[in-house]
Amino acid sequence: MSVTQQRRGRKIMMTPGELDEFLTTQRTCRVATVSGDGTPHVSALWFAWDGTSLWLYSVVRSRRWAQLGRDPRVAVVVDSGEEYDQLRGVELSGRVEFVGEVPRRGELCAELDTAETLFARKNFGLDEMPHDGRHAWARLTPDKIVSWDFRKLGGA
Repeated sequence: MSVTQQRRGRKIMMTPGELDEFLTTQRTCRVATVSGDGTPHVSALWFAWDGTSLWLYSVVRSRRWAQLGRDPRVAVVVDSGEEYDQLRGVELSGRVEFVGEVPRRGELCAELDTAETLFARKNFGLDEMPHDGRHAWARLTPDKIVSWDFRKLGGA
């Protein structure tokens, strides 16, 4: 993965291990897409992280999906914390690509095996992904990742 180095905030950026742990355990992200007129649109979504790519499982009849079909550029934020010294998160940006059938009905697709297993276990407590014929997969292999963990400030 060719990711742009984070220049600012190095003191609070996550290590690769911290980043993987955070993205593996968090459940909800905010996805920013670009509308036809250029205005941003942000929506919440569950995701899976495979160590390289962020997998978004979206309703295909959503505004988000239509916008990604028109313009695959996306920024995604995953964050947590309530108090200032607890804030931590990751912003991933780049272009998504659609993977598998649209909508997803469960047709065999080896490229989705890992993502669907991770997603089903994390979000449904299942070993296999249930398919409803309304959702499909978009994969973001980020060009840029920026992270922060204010807990590293140590009360500063």
